[in-house]
Amino acid sequence: MLLNAQNLKAAARGFRALFFESLEGVKTPYELLAMVVNSTSPEETYNWLASLPRMREWVGDRVIHALAAHGFTIKNKDWEATIEVDRNEIIFDKLNLVRPRIQMLARAAAEHYMDLIIDLLVNGFNQTCYDGQYFFDEDHIGGSNRTSAPLSATSYNAAYAAMMSLTDENGKPLNITPTHLVFGPALRATALEILTAERDQYGATNINRGSAEPLLLPQLAAHPTMWFLLDLSKPIKPFILQIVKQVDFVGFESLTDEVVFMKKKFLYGIDSIDNAGYGLWQLAYGSTGTA
Repeated sequence: MLLNAQNLKAAARGFRALFFESLEGVKTPYELLAMVVNSTSPEETYNWLASLPRMREWVGDRVIHALAAHGFTIKNKDWEATIEVDRNEIIFDKLNLVRPRIQMLARAAAEHYMDLIIDLLVNGFNQTCYDGQYFFDEDHIGGSNRTSAPLSATSYNAAYAAMMSLTDENGKPLNITPTHLVFGPALRATALEILTAERDQYGATNINRGSAEPLLLPQLAAHPTMWFLLDLSKPIKPFILQIVKQVDFVGFESLTDEVVFMKKKFLYGIDSIDNAGYGLWQLAYGSTGTA
């Protein structure tokens, strides 16, 4: 290939099109797990109601439900991933060697949001949320949402009951019903047995069959004992994903660029501005599985 500005622009357009085509083909469940918020500031603060308002007989003045004094701030961060392409790969038209790297950039972009959410999940036992307690904690006002019990029908039932028994700060039931059991590859057989088997290990009818949807996350492979029970049916989710700038594909590809002149390398990369944080702890129950 003749190396000139016109051909370089054509190659860049092809790389960009390939990136977004590949990005569209990678699906992750981040929108199921997190409430997506468009952010316009370096950081966003979320204030939650101290108790969820309920309908009441209107006698006298309205009862105002004020926002709680405590809040949770999520600071946005810049993210990037960059690859280099040797000049000779373009000169000798070795673009078939470049395309897989562009496709891997697209996969990295698609999995970025899930990486943020996975970090929140596995670190929820030692990171605080809006009430000042660890996200998964035994001392929340209204109940506990953590255990160390390994995944079993018994521990699943206990977690399910605990979530449904949660109350607000006035002692009123929150009417939470778990919808998804989240686990990694090591717990796949156990989780599917709990949720899909017709009969339990004793031959009796499996009362947990269909009680929640199984959600296998390969990203939890590094945490083989952890499992989580979530209620993902509400407008608010257990996690918040705030986005300032969607991922974009950019190139550093002019013949006059210093890196091309000095190292005969063209650079292509992706970047975004976003971050994730904790939403309502009441919608999640977590176990380290280490007891």
